[in-house]
Amino acid sequence: MSHPHDPYVRVRGAGEHNLRGVDVDIPREVLVVFTGVSGSGKSSLAFGTVYAEAQRRYFESVAPYARRLIHQVGAPRVTEITGLPPAVSLQQRRSTPTARSSVGTVTTLSNSLRMLLSRAGTYPPGAARLDSDAFSPNTAAGACPECHGLGRVHRTTEELLVPDGSLSIREGAIAGWPGAWQGKNLRDVLDALGHDVDRPWRELPARERGWILFTDEQPVVTVHPVRDADRIQRPYQGTYMSARRYVLKTFADSRSATLRAKAERFLESAPCPVCRGGRLRAESLAVTFAGRTVAELAALALTELAPVLAAHRDDSPTARVLTDDLLARIAPVVELGLGYLSTDRAAPSLSPGELQRLRLATQLRSGLFGVVYVLDEPSAGLHPADTEALLGVLDRLKAAGNSVFVVEHHLDVVRHADWLVEVGPGAGEHGGRVLHSGPVAELASVPDSATGRFLFGTGGSGTRERGSVPVPGARGWVEVGPVTRHNLRGAVARVPVGAFTAVTGVSGSGKSTFIGAITGELDGVGRLVSVDQKPIGRTPRSNLATYTGLFDTVRKVFAGTEEAGRLGYGVGRFSFNVPGGRCETCQGEGFVSVELLFLPSTYAPCPDCGGARYNPGTLGVRYRGRNIAEVLDLTVESAAAFFADTPPVLRSLTTLLDVGLGYLRLGQPATELSGGEAQRIKLASELQRVRRGHTLYLLDEPTTGLHPADVEVLMRQLRSLVGAGHSVVVVEHDMTVVADADWVIDLGPGGGAEGGRIVAAGPPGEVARAAGSRTGPYLARALGER
Repeated sequence: MSHPHDPYVRVRGAGEHNLRGVDVDIPREVLVVFTGVSGSGKSSLAFGTVYAEAQRRYFESVAPYARRLIHQVGAPRVTEITGLPPAVSLQQRRSTPTARSSVGTVTTLSNSLRMLLSRAGTYPPGAARLDSDAFSPNTAAGACPECHGLGRVHRTTEELLVPDGSLSIREGAIAGWPGAWQGKNLRDVLDALGHDVDRPWRELPARERGWILFTDEQPVVTVHPVRDADRIQRPYQGTYMSARRYVLKTFADSRSATLRAKAERFLESAPCPVCRGGRLRAESLAVTFAGRTVAELAALALTELAPVLAAHRDDSPTARVLTDDLLARIAPVVELGLGYLSTDRAAPSLSPGELQRLRLATQLRSGLFGVVYVLDEPSAGLHPADTEALLGVLDRLKAAGNSVFVVEHHLDVVRHADWLVEVGPGAGEHGGRVLHSGPVAELASVPDSATGRFLFGTGGSGTRERGSVPVPGARGWVEVGPVTRHNLRGAVARVPVGAFTAVTGVSGSGKSTFIGAITGELDGVGRLVSVDQKPIGRTPRSNLATYTGLFDTVRKVFAGTEEAGRLGYGVGRFSFNVPGGRCETCQGEGFVSVELLFLPSTYAPCPDCGGARYNPGTLGVRYRGRNIAEVLDLTVESAAAFFADTPPVLRSLTTLLDVGLGYLRLGQPATELSGGEAQRIKLASELQRVRRGHTLYLLDEPTTGLHPADVEVLMRQLRSLVGAGHSVVVVEHDMTVVADADWVIDLGPGGGAEGGRIVAAGPPGEVARAAGSRTGPYLARALGER
């Protein structure tokens, strides 16, 4: 046992995921960085072991009912941990926040703003005071009754539903209608109702056109189908549904993302006519502070909101107390480089890095001390200029008497650590050992360290020879813009064809908006492939094997075994998404959701199949000694050896290996994948397609979550695309990648209202010297280190 005043957290026998009975001592009240290649086991140590154990102890202490749940959620695999204080986790949540969640709700700024309006607002003469709930669009007391507090309504128009008025209904004039049988049925119903389906649409009377497209009536008629030569159809009762009703119903209710996306093409979203986008009831919008409604205050960037509040803090004693509280909450958010956000900005539109830094800013206000903060790559999505502010914030948490444990690859954060824990040396089964636990400088003498090579300049040079690529633009240029959206005001730039282009700039400068505008407006581009970091699925049902399509072939392999033939099992038997072969207790998810009162729900392994997803009958079928659950448990790397003679499976696995994902398990649920992993899976799925013609690949921060050694692997892959004649455009903060690009487009100079302009464009060497570019100095340093 350790001494009560022992200044270390001592972990013994940690065996989560790929950790191999790890023993490690980590000092408290300092900044500790956990590093190692992607998949090495560093998150399993920091989150899966240290944080999970702290959480388990907290549950044990709160209530007897919670103890029952711990048995379900399971304790981490570890012999013992001593010296562990309570912990707060700031993970990059894989689950995305809901549409109603915003910057204001995440930081609790919304509550304070609503209180300000309620207690210190200017009311119309004679109006009664409103409770702070009346200023929230998410409550019945506040929400505008027309748009239910969303601020926008979806509507459609004749132009959207009928793009070509020269066609008749039979020729498909109503584009918003479904295809195939359902569309034919609606045409036959109209015919039976007495409408002329063979006249050009534009010749039909306006009243008739309006009824066909927009009526809410649903008349039922008897349809006598036209006899086809090959079959006789009986008359049937057909119900009419207008095009608008069909499109709105599909958009609101369809479970199919494809059908919803198709319906959305026929809708335009417009500000609600009643609240004009203010989201609130009229009486709430009649109250102002500093001459602005709560909706107008919430729409201001935080850097604009702060001076407005400060100018009116002396309006009343109540105003002073409430504005001081707001200003104190806004300050750390601005300090972390997020001042360009407004409180009404929807949380789903934020990157995982932005969300985590918002939570971090909120923690700075909480004034906790003596806890362990466990952070997951807080530098993700940060420009090097903003990383310096982040280090200041981590130092303040430490100075307040907390232990700060950070999983991180960013070399500036690694250098700043007081103590470094490196896990490795490789990924998956080649990792799981602690290579070093001690001061940063001592890593230089650890021969197996993948980080040391980059930290001490013994590796990590460019991934290609200079001059191996012809001058960008030799094959032509693509004009992008003018783009006017968010903070971009008519931005125009040229992108070289057949080259590697990096788009840079501080957080909020408009990079993602700019590359988002590249869609579909390019001449000479055969295909446009946009690879983002959105999850590949929202439930444990979606995984690596199903997303890449390799699972279809694996199921065929199992259905082709002698045993499956004898039992009469087809391909469907080996799917965990349909009844038959799956475990019915968890319906093939392998997990059951455990609802915790006051706490986010957690997934626990299914008590019946233990996470295997299948019933015993299905698990009885073996291929080369493994059942289907055991195959799903293989890593990509092991599976490549196992399926070496099954070309379709091997092709998928090889592309996953090429983007550095050899350590992931085939059945790894989508909910456990980081944004960076999801993006690389999408990239691998693209790479396994046979590519003809010129493709333009757009990637948003593809190096997020990657160790410098893995960045080299990914860069080789992207370079080979350019070598094959394709174009690659990446939004990137990693200056080693930018230094390696053929062309750089730098946006800024700042974020939000101070950004949105093209500051510089040209080869890396030129942008490094550009006056007024905040990226320039960091890029110059990276070019100098090569």
